[in-house]
Amino acid sequence: MLQKLDSANLRTTALDYFRRSRRWVALEILLVVVAFAFMAALYFGSQDSPDAKLRTEAVARGDIERTVTALAKVQPKTFVDVGTQVSGQLRKVLVEIGDVVEQGKLLAEIDPTVYQTKVLAGRAKLDNLKAQLAQTQAQLVLDRARNERTQQLLRTNATSKDAAEASAATMKITEAKIDSFEAQIKETQATLDGDIANLGYTKIHAPMAGTVVQQIAYEGQTLNASQTAPIIVRVADLDTMTVWAQVAEADISKIKPGMPVYFTTLGMTDQRFNATVNQVYPTPEVLNDVVLYNVLIDVPNNERLLMTSMTAQVFFVLGSAKDVVLVPMAALRPATRGESGSLLARVVTDDGVVTRRVKIGLSNRQFAEVLSGLAVGDKVVIADRGTAPERKQRPLGFRKL
Repeated sequence: MLQKLDSANLRTTALDYFRRSRRWVALEILLVVVAFAFMAALYFGSQDSPDAKLRTEAVARGDIERTVTALAKVQPKTFVDVGTQVSGQLRKVLVEIGDVVEQGKLLAEIDPTVYQTKVLAGRAKLDNLKAQLAQTQAQLVLDRARNERTQQLLRTNATSKDAAEASAATMKITEAKIDSFEAQIKETQATLDGDIANLGYTKIHAPMAGTVVQQIAYEGQTLNASQTAPIIVRVADLDTMTVWAQVAEADISKIKPGMPVYFTTLGMTDQRFNATVNQVYPTPEVLNDVVLYNVLIDVPNNERLLMTSMTAQVFFVLGSAKDVVLVPMAALRPATRGESGSLLARVVTDDGVVTRRVKIGLSNRQFAEVLSGLAVGDKVVIADRGTAPERKQRPLGFRKL
């Protein structure tokens, strides 16, 4: 009896579960049908609007500029690599990187022992020659007196002609010795002056006012100046920096001295530095078969925001306009006929989409200045919604020079 009862309960439970499952399936089908109907209503309802398939943008007022961009490096406008003109051991370096120095300040010292010895020896030799010159000059006075007496005696036949000639020759020899000593004194003096100059070169002074930005040699090094002047430190004037921009040959003809320019640096993208073009180098550099021309831009650096070798992105302003009517370039299409230089734009109006002829002025990759044909508030067609959206222009990034 228990078995019969269990079998009956099992069938009842299965039937209940089946009924509930059918109700859930029916409910799910109903929800799917409702969702599909709702989406269809939205889709077919949108077809009633004439603008449903159009992407539009309103014409507005704003500022526009046309630029040429280039990458650049920031360098001090004026700097000097301070080296030594004499060889020897670097005894002292009296400055450090970052020190501000005045013109003439002592920067470093070379061991002066060898040059001091040469100066002392040169002075002693010069004194010796001067003493010999003085002795010879005194001898000349005596020889002249003897020659005069001999010549008087010869006129009275009180001496021989040979004695008179020997006396005159002795006087001339003494005069020649004086000339020789004077020449040796000049030579020795010149050598001494060079030795004194070399001794002075052992003390290295700042040739200009500025900031020590680099140190190449250190105390204890032996510097050899026989072929090239070894560099000890670099002194730069950081009050004015020069931006060395490399412009492609396709754009260099647009760049002129005096034109406005602005730039940002890699670490200060929000800081805009304004300046003007100072110089355009006529000789290019060829890097990986790319012809690049150097354009120099001087900019004040009183706040010391710009540092050596910073990477900069430069914008050469070819033209600009303030508070003008602007239309997106994506809304303009070339005119196939009609006035030269005019473009066409599709405008959404209450009567539908109409085509207008547009004249533009200044333009860049994103916008164009409207001279005629459009007004502020006009909705221009950018693209059909069925087409892929146009990719926005990404800001130019930095690349290694």
